[in-house]
Amino acid sequence: MSRHSELFKRRQNRVRSKLRKALNGHYRLCVFRSNKHIYAQIIDDEAGNTVVAFSTTDKAMRAKLKKTSDVQAAEEIGKNLAKNALKKGIKEVIFDRGGYLYHGRVRAVAMGARAEGLVF
Repeated sequence: MSRHSELFKRRQNRVRSKLRKALNGHYRLCVFRSNKHIYAQIIDDEAGNTVVAFSTTDKAMRAKLKKTSDVQAAEEIGKNLAKNALKKGIKEVIFDRGGYLYHGRVRAVAMGARAEGLVF
């Protein structure tokens, strides 16, 4: 395992251990970022399943976006995820940034979700 991936795993474990203590029945908004795409999903940890998921790989999103790997695309993902979550009655979540810094595309997903009414 490279030094970078080792540090990433350590950050991810640190973030998730703090989240587990704070969950208390809340859903978890989890973000994954690759070089080409961004993925976001709301997870019910008690049931162990994904409730709502959205990414830039969806055909509808690809047609709407110029680029799938920029901040504007990430913000659109956050907005669409929040709209779908509110339709399912989910208003409060806990933001799981994984091992990523709260910056750039990860922050844009959070800001887009907050703009549409998701609380965290």
